[in-house]
Amino acid sequence: MDKSLLANEVMPNAEGFFGEYGGRFVPPMLEPIMREITEAYEKIKDDPVFKEELYYLQKHYTGRPSPVFHAKNLSEKLGGAQIYLKREDLNHTGAHKINHCLGEALLAKRMGKKKIIAETGAGQHGVALATAAALVGLECDIYMGEVDIYKEHPNVVRMRILGANVIPATHGLKTLKEAVDTAFEAYLKDPVNQLYAIGSVVGPHPFPMMVRDFQAVIGREAKEQFREMTGSLPDNLVACVGGGSNAIGLFTAFLDDETVSIYGVEPSGTSFETGDHAATLTLGKPGMIHGFKCYLLQDEKGEPAPVNTVASGLDYPGVGPQHSYLKDIDRVSYQTINDKEAIDAFMKLARQEGIIPALESSHAVAYAMKLAKTLPKDQTILVNLSGRGDKDIDYVVEKFGKDYGIEE
Repeated sequence: MDKSLLANEVMPNAEGFFGEYGGRFVPPMLEPIMREITEAYEKIKDDPVFKEELYYLQKHYTGRPSPVFHAKNLSEKLGGAQIYLKREDLNHTGAHKINHCLGEALLAKRMGKKKIIAETGAGQHGVALATAAALVGLECDIYMGEVDIYKEHPNVVRMRILGANVIPATHGLKTLKEAVDTAFEAYLKDPVNQLYAIGSVVGPHPFPMMVRDFQAVIGREAKEQFREMTGSLPDNLVACVGGGSNAIGLFTAFLDDETVSIYGVEPSGTSFETGDHAATLTLGKPGMIHGFKCYLLQDEKGEPAPVNTVASGLDYPGVGPQHSYLKDIDRVSYQTINDKEAIDAFMKLARQEGIIPALESSHAVAYAMKLAKTLPKDQTILVNLSGRGDKDIDYVVEKFGKDYGIEE
């Protein structure tokens, strides 16, 4: 089986499927709305005026291209492969999320929508969407679990400063899955005047395709930058996976490069045995959630199972349908990192390189550190540093500070 050819087939198909995953399973009243969004996106993505506007904002507003940085100190400390970082944390708003939020906000404006709404976990998607809404002149509602509102307080304040309404999800575990539930309920009440700007490569078609396409700028840039820096492609790619937008953004440009090994990293939380994790691709099985089919962590009734991880942005029982497909064809190897390893990587990158990563990105850094130790020094690893850790510092100090001598 040629994994690279399978991985780079024209996907999704017209019905929104990546192999058996994806699709569009929505209430009948939403079907014409989703078709309208699909048609509008297909029209604008090849529109030179739209592309020029998006490119202008990426360059002059977001600050693209984001740099690639050789983490020499960390690499030397580990004694193995050389680790490089794609610095999405340096984007305006502090993460990769601005890449698709600008695209979705411009699309909503073109479609004549009055408001954009979304869910958020760690708050990075919420901040990015609130930013894009302010820029293009749209109202913005952000749904966020009560637990995450507490954990990610700095981002909540940023969203409110930007003019967004932050609406708590108060049922269930009060985290990302519940925020998605609440946002979908709100969207169903008025799909005509609102656009639900989904925050990852999940949800019904066309969102997994659309978000991937907007995020693919990460990999296109990285491929060119890495060649310029080293004269070759990276030997390995590493990115964290919750829904999977930052990962698919990096991976897409390299799927047909057979010499490049690709690793997606999801959270094993505190315990596989007790179910306190969010390792969807590792322990899940195919199922349905939020209008699409993917690998899904399920309870004994087949319903989405509770999940747990130190990283709010990875706290989701499902995963992008393209990731599900890439797992099945064995093009991407999906690995896990636990909470303790992620916190340790958070601190090590801060103290070795002066870079404080988001807890989500810390999962990728932690796996890259493990991988580097197993490889010779002439091997290279490119990590998507998908976000910065400003939002996490209060939580980390409160919960783990004493272990690192930073108690308040």
